[in-house]
Amino acid sequence: MYFLLSQLSLMDLTYISTIVPKMASNFLFGNKSIFFIGCGIQSFFFLTLAGAEGLLLVSMAYDRYVAICFPLHYPIIMSKRMYVLMITGSWIMGSINSCAHTTYALHIPYCRSRAINHFFCDVPAMLTLTCMDTWVYEYTVFVSTSLFLLLPFTGIACSYGRVLLAVYRMRSAEGRKRAYSTCSAHLTVVTLYSAPFAYTYLHPKFLRTPTEDKVLAVFYTILTPILNPLIYSLRNKEVMGALKRVIQRICSVKM
Repeated sequence: MYFLLSQLSLMDLTYISTIVPKMASNFLFGNKSIFFIGCGIQSFFFLTLAGAEGLLLVSMAYDRYVAICFPLHYPIIMSKRMYVLMITGSWIMGSINSCAHTTYALHIPYCRSRAINHFFCDVPAMLTLTCMDTWVYEYTVFVSTSLFLLLPFTGIACSYGRVLLAVYRMRSAEGRKRAYSTCSAHLTVVTLYSAPFAYTYLHPKFLRTPTEDKVLAVFYTILTPILNPLIYSLRNKEVMGALKRVIQRICSVKM
């Protein structure tokens, strides 16, 4: 579990570093421009991390499912090899998906204004500037979002349905409390991450406004990466204990 949490922290740190520094610079200094290749790089890392995190959340749900429903088989099923395969697969599949979308976005002709009505280089916002019909690509976006968002969310919902059923049958009240706490934290993160993403990328663009896209993007680009450490780490007794020990050491060194 901690190995998966460390990967989630790495993804969130890189994720928010891809969007927020440039966005903050635009607001603070008024320099709202970006090089074309810089826009492509930002879009590539954003899509890579978005896809990889969606798959990682499925891995975390599976980890909890095995831990609660099959506790005696957990060390066998969730081996180090399985963890490595989960993490590697998330990064590789996210990168391949991102590479395909970014390459397409950088090679389509733009004949309108180059002003993107967004706070980062989001592909749907870039498509509004093209001078060609992009319905085929929009269909691929729908398929890609379904594979990296809807299917993982369905898998997570099914796994937690089994988990909640197993928890309900527990005799230990303390065990039920800990299981409910863990599951509710994960489901909160998944919902905050998936719902805005699904609305933006699965909703037809003529039924959305740029303002809606920007407001919803705040959830999956800023709020979710900020809330993840609070939801996962600070609610964990072991992590809180380690944090207190570090603070005590720092205070003792200063004194």
